[in-house]
Amino acid sequence: MIYAVLCSGNLGFNILSNLYNELKIKFVFTDNKSTDIINFCKENNILLFKGNPRNGKANEFIANNKLATKKVDVIISVNYLFIIDKQIIDLASKIAFNVHGSLLPKYRGRTPHVWSIINNEKYAGITAHIIDNGCDTGDIIEQVKFRIGSKDTGASLLEKYNLIYLPLIKKVISKINSNSVILKKQNNLKATYFGKRVPEDGQINWDWQKERIYNWVRAQAYPYPGAFTHFNQQKLVIDEVRFSNFGFNYNLENGKILSLNPLIVKVQNGCLEIIKYRGDLQNIKLNEVFKNDNR
Repeated sequence: MIYAVLCSGNLGFNILSNLYNELKIKFVFTDNKSTDIINFCKENNILLFKGNPRNGKANEFIANNKLATKKVDVIISVNYLFIIDKQIIDLASKIAFNVHGSLLPKYRGRTPHVWSIINNEKYAGITAHIIDNGCDTGDIIEQVKFRIGSKDTGASLLEKYNLIYLPLIKKVISKINSNSVILKKQNNLKATYFGKRVPEDGQINWDWQKERIYNWVRAQAYPYPGAFTHFNQQKLVIDEVRFSNFGFNYNLENGKILSLNPLIVKVQNGCLEIIKYRGDLQNIKLNEVFKNDNR
């Protein structure tokens, strides 16, 4: 069997470097910022396309390297940043599959592990599915499901993913080799889609309930850009909070600081203690209010 790998980031590099010792990899697609993948391909003389494959660039690469007449058997996509166009999918003579970080059809789209924590899901997982012309819409090959811990962060959840991606991919490859792949259609009536997140999306709304803010903070905690708030026109990134039994008056403004040591903030249905943060709190005062914007 001849393979091609479409991959990005640390997760993509880990999978590529592990598969390289076992599979015949003909070419790799990645993005310009995945330097580990780029360097790995150069060191091992693997045919490489880097950058955005849109606007005819992938077609040019395919034509220049005569890939259309020398198709690979299997294409594997892991954490790849771009929608995969038909001309790339068609290079696989047997199957092209992607591993997505959710239990499809739930959480199609970007950063599903972060969204699953934000939305207080109890379970997460990964899905190997056929690549089609949609976004994470192809038939399901295999899934792995596990529980989200109450203290899991976006980063810790990704570490769990790192442990199960490779075994799942190897299981799918084994099924391809033995012609025992059984496909399951996704139920589009149960599908959910969540879009790309950027650092500016992390602002805390102190009018939310404490459970929502707790999940919001841990989903984006360090080393991610983080959930944040403002006071005295300063930005404060918050990496960890916990529920507090500190007494409060419901009529007080949400975001009001009720205690400095420990640092406790009043929210819509209770109080939160701020445990870890990035920023300077030296000038903070009792009864100041964290704002929902930077004014």
